[in-house]
Amino acid sequence: MADWTSTSTPRLSRFRMATMGAPDLDRLEHCYVEWLGYRVRERGTVPADLAIGWGATGVAGRRYLVLSSDGADDVHIRAVETDAIPGYRPLTSFGWNACEIIVDDVHALAARLRESPFEIIDGPNPLQFMPSIEAMQLIGPAGECLYLTMEGGDRTTSILPSPRAAVDRPFILVVAGADFAGTHRWYIDRFDLRQRPIRDARVRIIQRAQGLAEEESFPLTTLGLAEHGFLIELDGYLTGPGRIAAPRATAPGMLPMGNAMASFEIDDIALVEDIAIAPPVSRHGLGYDGGRSCTVTGPAGELIELIERQAR
Repeated sequence: MADWTSTSTPRLSRFRMATMGAPDLDRLEHCYVEWLGYRVRERGTVPADLAIGWGATGVAGRRYLVLSSDGADDVHIRAVETDAIPGYRPLTSFGWNACEIIVDDVHALAARLRESPFEIIDGPNPLQFMPSIEAMQLIGPAGECLYLTMEGGDRTTSILPSPRAAVDRPFILVVAGADFAGTHRWYIDRFDLRQRPIRDARVRIIQRAQGLAEEESFPLTTLGLAEHGFLIELDGYLTGPGRIAAPRATAPGMLPMGNAMASFEIDDIALVEDIAIAPPVSRHGLGYDGGRSCTVTGPAGELIELIERQAR
């Protein structure tokens, strides 16, 4: 299904990394390697200038891992040691809330993961608006939420990418906030992302996490990046009396716990220099490849790392 409502040329090309803030880095490594089939591609400690650029000076010197699937070793999950937040509850705060990964057979994967340290919170189930797509949802060792998703219909015409491994790469990153309209407009105005319809959605895992009634819905849409199969999902969390959705609690100087940051490839870093936490600098290593990068804070408090596109 391709129900785009705009025909812009997006300024963001693709994802480079989805970053998790992990209080127990070794446990996260075990879970992703042993149960999802990911491989560690790089290890190290966070340079001080990079931590400053993230606005998270406390993670300077903390360990990190970069992992990826053999099916797509150019899109990574990065995990960085950060301090735990006591009582942290996934899917209840603003910012990045989930990382959606394309898989080949979600039903076979569900059977396997029932024996894993991951907590299955729902599924596999067909999506409300696109029933040929089926997904399951997990909570990982850092409190991160993962959606594992497959296309059960015609993969040649799907908006989803085709998997090249049993568990492939991230293809949707989910950001949530209280001001849905403002967040939606910001991403479109800043990055010319392609638009799809806005729907009133009922997402069971979010309703459960936030104690919402079954009939309560919230606005949801996806925005397309330039390359096929890369999207941002926007969720409009409900706020007000009796609601628990709130800004993300983060330890001083740390990255957020769980789904912490999204890294995108951008055509021209000058497009975000005016709002960068620190000026862009060239960086090396996986995900950067010598490109200039900087980080900005989005309208829902989310950390967005931009990496200037390099010739391939």
